[in-house]
This record gives sequence, structure tokens and C-alpha cells, in this order.
Amino acid sequence: MANNIKQRRIILDLAVTLDGFIEGKNGEVDWCIMDPDMGFTNFLNQIDTILYGRKSYELWGQYFPNSENSDTEKEIWKLVHSKKKYVFSKTQKKTDNQAIFINENILEVVNKLKKESGKDIWLYGGASLITTLINLGLIDEFRLSIHPVVLGEGKPMFIDIKQRINLKMINTRTFSSGVVQIIYHWNGD
Repeated sequence: MANNIKQRRIILDLAVTLDGFIEGKNGEVDWCIMDPDMGFTNFLNQIDTILYGRKSYELWGQYFPNSENSDTEKEIWKLVHSKKKYVFSKTQKKTDNQAIFINENILEVVNKLKKESGKDIWLYGGASLITTLINLGLIDEFRLSIHPVVLGEGKPMFIDIKQRINLKMINTRTFSSGVVQIIYHWNGD
């Protein structure tokens, strides 16, 4: 009997500036537009797991909006916090009640996660974890939302990539905010 279970995908969903930065020189992301037309809630409903680097987890993995934030933003963060979280760290060894910390065997851990039943997996970031997973050939989909801003300096989207990556464009969408989303698939070649 054939095994027809669909393997979970690792999806890098990332906001990026036109000049290729994922945050400004001081870590700012105030340029990031939360366009309701982008369907981010739909994306969150297709995943059940989030992968973070330690720094990204410390900044955003436990973030809760305050009373001044919109109801939409509150709902988005509620959905984010309902997901299973894995934090990849070379230094932090503990596991808390919010996340499971992974310190070694990244290839084995991520491949095991991909083979488990469930929804797709969101690679949240940061840059170091993104680089590691690209170099290990573990990312299946790149969802890049290019924002209409040029920062001139900041943290680049990709650093230290060790091989050429040929991608297949699956979809593009343009939003009234000026954000353009491009979705690429990578089949590992």
C-alpha cells in the first residue's frame, strides 16, 4: 500500500525592503506594512509550527500587542501564539512552556518535523537560521513580501549562502499598499 501522506513544507514567509533588508540598522521593522489584503491570517491558518532563531524568538516569539493595537493585529498575534514553537540556539539550552529549544542536529530535527503529520511549518527567522536552513536545503517555499521602501543599510535578507539556488515562481500578488508578494518553490536542485 502506497504512503500518500503529504510531507509538511518549510515556508520562509518574510517581509523585505526593496534593497534586500529584513530590518534596519538598529533592528527596526517600522517600515513593514500590515496590509489586510495580504491574507496573513490565511497563511497562519495553513501552518501549525513556527521555527525561530534565538534572537528572533526573544524579540517576537513572546510579543503581545498592547491595547492600542488594532483588533486585526491582536487576532494575528493570538494565532501566532497558538502554534507550536521551536527555537534554534547555540547558547540557550532550556525549554520553556512556550517553546522547545534545539541546540544541535538541525538537519535531523527539521527533517523529523517535516515528516510528522500536521500543517506546514513557518520559518520565521532570523537571518542566521534562514542561512542555515537554506544551506541544508530544507526550505520548500520562499514567500517574499517586498515593501516599497529603500533603507540603504540594515540586516540583509540572505548572507553566506553556500550554493546557487534555482527557484520556480509560483505566484505574484500586488497590493494597494505597494507591497509585492512573490512566491517561489525550491525543489532542492
